[in-house]
Amino acid sequence: MTSPPPPFSADVGGVTLAVRITPKAARDGFGEVIALPDGRSALAVRIAAPPVEGAANAALIAFLAKALGVRKADVAIRSGEASRLKIVRVEGDGAVIAERLAGLMGS
Repeated sequence: MTSPPPPFSADVGGVTLAVRITPKAARDGFGEVIALPDGRSALAVRIAAPPVEGAANAALIAFLAKALGVRKADVAIRSGEASRLKIVRVEGDGAVIAERLAGLMGS
């Protein structure tokens, strides 16, 4: 069985990341890379906040910003605001952010 492709793509301006969020988790944390039915992949992320009034989205942005060492203003949900599957854009040095993401996924 082959492993799924990386759940992110990097460019000079940052990284675009596919995330599968699980709200109301015991604590915030990264999970594994999961394969989606369409052949893409997503990084599983657990968030303690409930999916009410944008709380889980705000917690996801704060969690990713802290984990990747960027400002919260540099993290934006591009699509999937009301869905568990989200496309997130992280602005900054794409190579550095991709390296940090790869390290987080490996741990």
